[in-house]
Amino acid sequence: MGETPPRWLKTTGLRSCGTLSSRQTSSCWLTNPISGLLWPLLGAYLWASVVGYKPVIIVHGLFDSSGDFINLQRFINESHPGTNVTVIDLFDRGASLEPMWKQVEGFKAAIYPIMQNAADGVHFICYSQGGLVCRGILSTLSDHNVHSFISLSSPQAGQYGDTDYLKYLFPQFVKSNLYHLCYTALGQMISICNYWNDPHHRDLYVNSSDYLALLNSERSNPNSTEWKKNFLKIKKLVLIGGPDDGVITPWQSSQFGFYDDNETVVEMQHQDLYLRDVFGLKTLAARGDLILCSVPGVQHVWWHSNETVFHTCMEKWLV
Repeated sequence: MGETPPRWLKTTGLRSCGTLSSRQTSSCWLTNPISGLLWPLLGAYLWASVVGYKPVIIVHGLFDSSGDFINLQRFINESHPGTNVTVIDLFDRGASLEPMWKQVEGFKAAIYPIMQNAADGVHFICYSQGGLVCRGILSTLSDHNVHSFISLSSPQAGQYGDTDYLKYLFPQFVKSNLYHLCYTALGQMISICNYWNDPHHRDLYVNSSDYLALLNSERSNPNSTEWKKNFLKIKKLVLIGGPDDGVITPWQSSQFGFYDDNETVVEMQHQDLYLRDVFGLKTLAARGDLILCSVPGVQHVWWHSNETVFHTCMEKWLV
């Protein structure tokens, strides 16, 4: 948005009224209030209609629904008036536990027509589990036109932690023994098990994970080259997370960091999937298109309602 607005949007000519007096016309009396209050707003809308903002597609996370993103929609339209924002209304609440590949196909079918109608491309904002759904879409859809992929506090490197979500879903398990369920055919029918990454049972994870291990090419995947090519069609990858999240564990998973077998966090730049450029992270970094945005003090459920997070980490990538 660094272009100069069209000449007809400038309001400098409104200064001609000068000092107001009782002899001036009513139209002149209206000049200063309009200039100060309405013209900037009108100008923003007209500028948006001339330049145009790419449509934004939002994909929700575990136990969420489309109605939870009203604040984020408002932030976008206040900053970029006229933006077409769509929160995909699929797999809400309990249905978000459906297997990840099923969700990928469902969301893909809903999103594809929006892409086809957006000649200049679209942006993704994908929250929590939705960030992994979006990775699946971007990897398997060869003709997507996503510019910015904003991954908002998503367990991109997997999940391994005793959180309230875990206690609610699996009251009989803790993180150390959940692998007994997750790494079975039954467990892989539950979304969270598709990206459960137990650092103490790597072999079981690699051989059993039907989703994350395939996306990361940690197990044999004949489509890995094609998926990498598809994923690298994005223009920007924005990874947002923070140390006070309380759900994504470790929180660095939101930026592709994860535990080693001693539960010491290894940052993304030292992870094998980055060093070997398995699906394109290193390429994106070399292009200058990999952005990390870490914000302290934000709990997991508030990321999409936090205006500071929006302005700091998202706004500039939605043009």
